[in-house]
Amino acid sequence: MSQTGAGCAFICSETDIEINSIYSNLAHYFGFSHHLRVLNFVSGYFDQLDPVSSEHLKVTDTVFDGVEVRIFEPTKAFDKNLKKSIVYIHGGGWALGSARMRSYDSLCRKISEDVNAVVVSIEYRLVPDVHFPEQLNDAVAATKYFLHPEVLAEYSVDPSRIAVSGDSAGGNLAAAVCQQLAGDSSVTTKVKLQALIYPVLQVLDFNTPSYQQNMDMPILSRFVMIKFWLDYLNGSHSFAHSMLVNNHTSVDLSETVTLRELLNWNSLLPSSFKKNYKPVLQSHGTHKIISEVPALLDLRASPLIAKKESLQLLPKTYILTCEHDVLRDDGTMYAKRLEEAGVDVTHDHYEDGFHGCMLFASWPTYFSVGARTRDGYVKWLAENL
Repeated sequence: MSQTGAGCAFICSETDIEINSIYSNLAHYFGFSHHLRVLNFVSGYFDQLDPVSSEHLKVTDTVFDGVEVRIFEPTKAFDKNLKKSIVYIHGGGWALGSARMRSYDSLCRKISEDVNAVVVSIEYRLVPDVHFPEQLNDAVAATKYFLHPEVLAEYSVDPSRIAVSGDSAGGNLAAAVCQQLAGDSSVTTKVKLQALIYPVLQVLDFNTPSYQQNMDMPILSRFVMIKFWLDYLNGSHSFAHSMLVNNHTSVDLSETVTLRELLNWNSLLPSSFKKNYKPVLQSHGTHKIISEVPALLDLRASPLIAKKESLQLLPKTYILTCEHDVLRDDGTMYAKRLEEAGVDVTHDHYEDGFHGCMLFASWPTYFSVGARTRDGYVKWLAENL
C-alpha cells in the first residue's frame, strides 16, 4: 500500500448540498415527488452536458442492451491500432449522479485522451425509480453488450485491454460487475483490470475504524451512507439507528456470523488504521432488519464478502482510498483480501484525501488532492492497461 500526501485537514462547504436537501425534502413532504428524485434534478439541472466532440475526441450517446451510455473515442488520424478501453460507472449512492454530469464528463474525457482509450460511461437507472439489484443489472448488461466481439470491433477496441472502473457506489457496482463476469462462462472476453475509487463494498459493519473516525465527515457521513444503503436495498429508514450500532449483524443472527468473519478488520487492517478503535458486535440484535431487507446479506451488494475462490478469478486491481472517508476501510480490506487470494493489487492511500475528492480537480472546486488522485489513477490505467 502506497501512501500519498501529508495528513492535513480540509475544509468543504456543504451549503449547496444543504439547500438542495431542504428543497427536496419539502417537495417530498408536500407529496410532489420523492426527495431523491428532486435532489438529483436540482443538483444536476444546470450540470448536464450534451455529448460535445472535440478535435481529438468523438463523444456520443447511445444505448447498450437497453442501457444508456456515453462513449468517448479518441480520433487521432495517425493512430490505426486497436485501442484500450475503460467501462466507467459513476458514483452517487446509487441514487444521484449521471454520466452526463460535468464532473463525470470531464473525468471520462481526461481518461480517454490521456490513456488513448475508448471510455464507455454507463447511465444506469437510479433510486427511487429502481432498487437493488437493478442498478447492477444495468451495469452488467451494458458491460456484457460492449464485450461482444462485434461491438468491440465497431469501436476498434483491443479485446485483451479492457478495464472496468468506478467511484464510490460506482466502485461498488464495478467490483460486483467484475465478480459476475469472472464467474460467467458465457463471457469469452475477459476484463484485464479493475480500478476502484474509494469504493463502498460492504453493508455489515458500520463501525470499522474509518466509520468511527469519520462518522461526521462532510460529503459523506456514516448516517448518510446508511440511508443510501437503505434506499438502494429498498429498506425502511426506521432501521438506520439500529444499523448505526450493528444491530443488523449481531452474534445471535447465525446468517451474519460467517459473513462478518470475511471482513474481520482486526486482521485485515494495518495498525495505523485500527488505532485504539474497538469492534462493535452486539450479542442480541434486531432480527426484523434482515428478514425485511434480505439483500443486506447478498454478495452482489457487498463484494467484500465474496469467498476466496471467487476472488482468485479477479483481474489485476487498483484501489484508491482516502484517510478522511468512512469508506477507507472497505477499500483497504478488499485490497488485503484480494492480495491473500493471489490477485495483483495496487493500493494507493491518500492521507489528505476525502470522499469524492477526485471530482474536485478543477476550478471553482479545486483541491490539490483532487488533481493528484485523478492523475495517479489515470497514470496507473495508462501504464497497466
